[in-house]
Amino acid sequence: MSEHVPPSRPDALEELTGLHGAFVFPERLLQQIWLRGDFSTRGLRLRDGRPLRILRRGRWNRLPGPDFREAEFRVGEGSEAETWRGDVEVHLRAGDWDQHGHAADPAYERVVLHVVLFPSAREWTSGAGGRRIAILEMLPLLERDLEAYAEEAAVEGLAGRPYSQLRAVLASLPAAALAAEVERHAARRWANKLAIARRRIEAAGWEEACHQAALEVLGYRPNRAPMLAIAERWPLSAWRAGAVSVEEAWAAEEGNWQRAGVRPANQPRARLAQYAEWVAARPDWPERLASAGRALAATAIEHPRALAKAAPGSAPAVDEGAGPIVGEAAGLRAHRRALGLTRWRTLLADTIAAGSLGGTRFDTLVCDAWLPLLAARAAAEGDEARAEALGGVWRAWVPGDAPAELTRLAREFGVAGMRGGEPMSQGDLQGLLGWLATLLARAGRGT
Repeated sequence: MSEHVPPSRPDALEELTGLHGAFVFPERLLQQIWLRGDFSTRGLRLRDGRPLRILRRGRWNRLPGPDFREAEFRVGEGSEAETWRGDVEVHLRAGDWDQHGHAADPAYERVVLHVVLFPSAREWTSGAGGRRIAILEMLPLLERDLEAYAEEAAVEGLAGRPYSQLRAVLASLPAAALAAEVERHAARRWANKLAIARRRIEAAGWEEACHQAALEVLGYRPNRAPMLAIAERWPLSAWRAGAVSVEEAWAAEEGNWQRAGVRPANQPRARLAQYAEWVAARPDWPERLASAGRALAATAIEHPRALAKAAPGSAPAVDEGAGPIVGEAAGLRAHRRALGLTRWRTLLADTIAAGSLGGTRFDTLVCDAWLPLLAARAAAEGDEARAEALGGVWRAWVPGDAPAELTRLAREFGVAGMRGGEPMSQGDLQGLLGWLATLLARAGRGT
């Protein structure tokens, strides 16, 4: 018997203009950002200037009433700090509270925090009897632009979406136009990942940026926020010194874990244990990663044709130790052989992660964390050639976690030569995801 899901409430939304056209940002997406903790929590301050520490974001309420129940916060500092327990209401704009008449509704009497997306002219929201409710503005805390959040939400929604409408979009385009769209969106998604990696290194330094990104990926989407909170509370040096236990880390975020729908192997306690074993075996893994990244980039620079996108009439690629690859167009398999991708996957999995991670999650770790971090570091050091080469490696890498139906669509319409038997690359997967997600986000169907 399937679990009953209560009907969702009508959703407010804001139509905005981004760099790539109009898109819709629904209030429910802001609720999901709050639920996941998908924002910076360093140095949080309320609209009135008081420091805020989030102890528990609350339980998402999909029925009438406040958006989150049973939240907990620490407000202020020193001897004047106090603990707040109550509900949280989420709006795109502070004035929405007044428009919805919440001050006169007894269901909202326990609201202690008003979370809003856009900056507010007021320092507090007026509750029943003139009670002052603190405001937290989210826009300055977001690590990506609003369009990127909307598109990422649409990417997540692809997994459970009927694909007939997406098939119709793909079928309406000639092969050249389809390939161009995939390529354009792949480049855009790489640029976004690179920007996030750069900001993370600037804020935390190389070692901690690696530490945070690794735990974030191990948390999967449902648990990335509590994993990041653990990474910030216990830096890599603490894990290296054995100053944190798996049970202690687990207990610190006990109220924030999302376990429903997460497979046993991906449960956060199991992933924390996996990371503890990884650090114990490779305590210097960020420096190992930096060294391996330089060598990988050197290989890519030495064999640039290995990273070129296969196209009719392209020059034959070169296979290390096997001579030229003969043919009108060197496909992805040949390009990967020239790069030595299989050898690099094995080397990185063992040298960096001590063999603790494999399968699609390892490839997701490489493409969502390691390669963007390595390229951002190279760019910061002024080595644009190395950064560009690592972007090419990302483009050719094996796809990580992906909706199976999306892979079938790619094969059906011959994305990157898949209809002819070629495999899909990470770049093709990301480009297709980004393109289809953009279409959905602009239509307001991303969440």
